[in-house]
Amino acid sequence: MDLSQAIDCASALVFPGFLTDDASLSAERARNEDALVTLMGAWREAPAGKEPCAFDLIRSLADRNRDLCDRYGIERLRNVNVSTLARSLSNEDLIHAVAVLQHRRDAQVARLAGPDARDLNVAWVDAPVSGMVVGIDIETTDRDPARGYIINVGLEFMTVGPDARPHDPFAGYFGLPEMYAEKGVPLADIHRISWSDLEGKRPFREDSQAQAALLAALTAYPYMAHNAAFEDSWFMLHIDGYAEARKAGRVVPIDTRDICRRVDPETKTLPHEQRPASLESWARRRGTLKAGESERHLGLDDVELMLATVQAEFAARNML
Repeated sequence: MDLSQAIDCASALVFPGFLTDDASLSAERARNEDALVTLMGAWREAPAGKEPCAFDLIRSLADRNRDLCDRYGIERLRNVNVSTLARSLSNEDLIHAVAVLQHRRDAQVARLAGPDARDLNVAWVDAPVSGMVVGIDIETTDRDPARGYIINVGLEFMTVGPDARPHDPFAGYFGLPEMYAEKGVPLADIHRISWSDLEGKRPFREDSQAQAALLAALTAYPYMAHNAAFEDSWFMLHIDGYAEARKAGRVVPIDTRDICRRVDPETKTLPHEQRPASLESWARRRGTLKAGESERHLGLDDVELMLATVQAEFAARNML
């Protein structure tokens, strides 16, 4: 799909109730998601002020697609090729994260890391890290942010340093369409969130106050997340103003999974099937998760585990 077709798709007046058969629902979903990928790529690459459309149009198309997925059956969308979920942060993002925590210029870090960030591990241990961060984790009903909902958010603040302690925790639940009262909450086998946790709660995309509060936190301090590309992708389509703030450089994601892979030498020697960079595996090695305990896969619990583990890693590598 070319850019003009993608804009036409996003701008079209569609009445989802008129799409009743599987073929038309599936075709419309595929068209929407092709358009989303095209528009997001073009918007991201365009110079500031010369984007092909306002990002509001992209978010509204994602909202429309989410409703369509509910009608089609989200459980039938597991094996699709197009996705709005980024696989990782860019090399520029990864370099900038080091620069922010080390209070240096990106160019200084880039010289150490190399043009493809291959030696970013060298940059991470080259200077002490410090400063306030906000740790965040979300639980969702799908991997793709254009198909599912944010149903749980946990965050906590921490000043990175020798005596760091997380503070001011927040945990919140957000609702789903009523149809999930009978169908059940998707991915409940992972996050263990049931309908009783969400009943009567406002959906995140309808809660402008929660979105504004999160955006305020995410623009006040760099945010840490384990596989931050996941949170970044979801926030782009679920928080009004996030994409615009991100492009303007007012949002700084820091991927603790990448930190683990770069500075913990055990990730290079452990078997791949043990998922050595997963939060649970990493936390066990750093002693922040005891034998017999498991990662909760619930927002605030995972934030606290992540912050404790990255702090332990920083201490173990003499990075503080």
